[in-house]
Amino acid sequence: MVLGVTIVVFVATRMIGDPAQVMLPLSATDAQRAAFEQQFGLDRPLDAQFISFVGDLMRFDFGESLWQRRAALEVVLEKLPKTLELIGVGLLLATVVGIPLGALAAVRPDGLFDRVVVGLSLTGLSVPQFWLGLLLIMVFAVGLGWVPTFGSGSLAHMILPAITLAVPSMARIMMLVRSSVINELNQQYVRTAKARGMPFGRVLFQHAMRNALVPVLTLVGWEVISAWAGYTVVVETVFAWPGLGFTAMKAINHSDLFLLQAIVFVVAVGIVLVNIGLDVLFKLIDPRIKEA
Repeated sequence: MVLGVTIVVFVATRMIGDPAQVMLPLSATDAQRAAFEQQFGLDRPLDAQFISFVGDLMRFDFGESLWQRRAALEVVLEKLPKTLELIGVGLLLATVVGIPLGALAAVRPDGLFDRVVVGLSLTGLSVPQFWLGLLLIMVFAVGLGWVPTFGSGSLAHMILPAITLAVPSMARIMMLVRSSVINELNQQYVRTAKARGMPFGRVLFQHAMRNALVPVLTLVGWEVISAWAGYTVVVETVFAWPGLGFTAMKAINHSDLFLLQAIVFVVAVGIVLVNIGLDVLFKLIDPRIKEA
């Protein structure tokens, strides 16, 4: 999958624009353009560039960033911790808030609290992330002055991007936990446990929640992958968060083929690792899941 995605990106990056036209001044001569293309191997036929690209890929050599004038992989590894930090805090917030609210809403379906949770979930799913981010900036950064508007460096810088990233994930988690717990509470083993006098809180959190965790963890894993592969681009761009998503947008604007290839390769590897980790975690939670 990693190789396939990277090959697709190799072809796509050759179609987004001419790096010489972006990187060189408008007054550049044809000789200067030719020298630029020769320096980075862009003057060779596409098949020759691809063969060279695959050989470099095996050595984790993505070339020099046209924009940063440094090794592309070095730039990616420098920006990677910021993106992981944002994803970790955002999805931790979504999970810590979403799972308890969804479970409590399932206790009395169609009750007042359940309707409030469902309404919040639908609102969170309906609001575009870029609009939510801009709204939070206008209210809490510009209007009230409580937090910075953009950048990173402190916990205050993290608050608005993390909330923006967490809201749609939190909404999906709440809805799935609610439906999963409702389904588990209607199972025979729950009715038997309550008939034996077991406290409802223990039945809910020790038995029903444990069995409802597998689909929830599947969704959380998907949220990690979605944030890793796409959502962070929107959030990081809105808040100028110096992570991979913001760097990818800059690479596209500068037609930086080599940096963009390195970013996509690292993202693809991350998706594969998350999938493997989820498979292992599922087996630990539910021993009935056998190894393939």
